[in-house]
Amino acid sequence: MSNLYETDYHQWLGQQANLLANKQFNELDLENLIAELEMSREDEIDKLESFLLNLVLHLLKCDYQTTVLKDGCNTHFIPSWLTSISNRRRDIQRIIKKHKSVEKACEEALVNIYPEAKQGAIEEMNKYARSEDQKLTTDSFPDTCPWSYEKIMDSSWEPLNGVDLFS
Repeated sequence: MSNLYETDYHQWLGQQANLLANKQFNELDLENLIAELEMSREDEIDKLESFLLNLVLHLLKCDYQTTVLKDGCNTHFIPSWLTSISNRRRDIQRIIKKHKSVEKACEEALVNIYPEAKQGAIEEMNKYARSEDQKLTTDSFPDTCPWSYEKIMDSSWEPLNGVDLFS
């Protein structure tokens, strides 16, 4: 059976499903089946982390733009960041709706992705810094995510910090 796993994955998968449906447990390719189940869960966690990374990256940039820079870039950058924030929230909700058990990994995933999101926000914002005074460093953002998972998933919250995008 492992040969079929290596030569025609989709046929192997169908075969395993049929064996399970027919309760032919002794014929299952358990080693590869277990590995596939573990990889499937890891893939969903990877997707979750990717969406969280993008979400936190844009939240950090939006927060910094509205609290520190407060300049004319607001009407240029922030609307696209808000769209990305909204889209990533929906992506995360879609994963959780399809794979309920993944929700248990959200807090840990947030902790895992934050350093990369922070570094990405620093690098991206520094591209637009007008002076050395505006350059971000690792001290520009907290060492841990400043928001809870519940906060970043709250569709009614955006870190605009009182900035009016339409004035």
